[in-house]
Amino acid sequence: MMKMTKTLDNLGDTFRRLWYRDTGERSLVINDVAVRIRAGILLIIPLYMGLTLYDVVFTSHWVVTGGMVKDTFDTDASGRILYNVEAVRRTYEYSRQTWVLLYALFEMIAGMFLWTSRFSPTIYISSLMAKHSKPVWKPLLPKRFAWSIGATLVSACLIFFNPEVFAGWVNALAGSKLLPTTSNFMPRWIPLVLVWVCIGFMWMETVLGICLGCKLHSLLVWTGLIKDDCEACNNLSWD
Repeated sequence: MMKMTKTLDNLGDTFRRLWYRDTGERSLVINDVAVRIRAGILLIIPLYMGLTLYDVVFTSHWVVTGGMVKDTFDTDASGRILYNVEAVRRTYEYSRQTWVLLYALFEMIAGMFLWTSRFSPTIYISSLMAKHSKPVWKPLLPKRFAWSIGATLVSACLIFFNPEVFAGWVNALAGSKLLPTTSNFMPRWIPLVLVWVCIGFMWMETVLGICLGCKLHSLLVWTGLIKDDCEACNNLSWD
């Protein structure tokens, strides 16, 4: 009975504090062990989007219909047999990918603030999984900067998968047709590069424990482009 009570108390403490050392601190500090676990969970999203983009960009854009494939009894200059086929242009529907990206955007924003973190399932899961490991305390501000970069990358992918919606918003605000609504104005290489950037950032966070966004934040603070009164944020280790 006492063991069960202790377990419930530990769970209650985890749900109250999540990955924070003390929610009442002026400069919030979070458990980097839980952050790395969460990055590993969220790594599934860029991997899924990478497979989607590979299918869109590199696989066939045509679908053979009706099983109509006829041998022409002829060959091309390379000696390959030529066939007549009935085919249609592939169409893509990205509602599932859009919802996945919207969830990823929510998770990026949720980790930035104390009150929003209460709505993140992955923060609860990672906090529980890190409960029995020795905590490694890191300042929240650099992580917040890193997640803002992640939110920007996710937003760019959302625009790629929903160009007509974004173009409609921009054109409505501008009062003129600045962006086309019948074609994708974003080059395909942009989301392809961004997906690999996301995978690389999150893999380094999960496996190597290196937060590149945090390093960039520290560099900007050192150069004076960002002003922060968080002493730990201004003295991050570059080892």
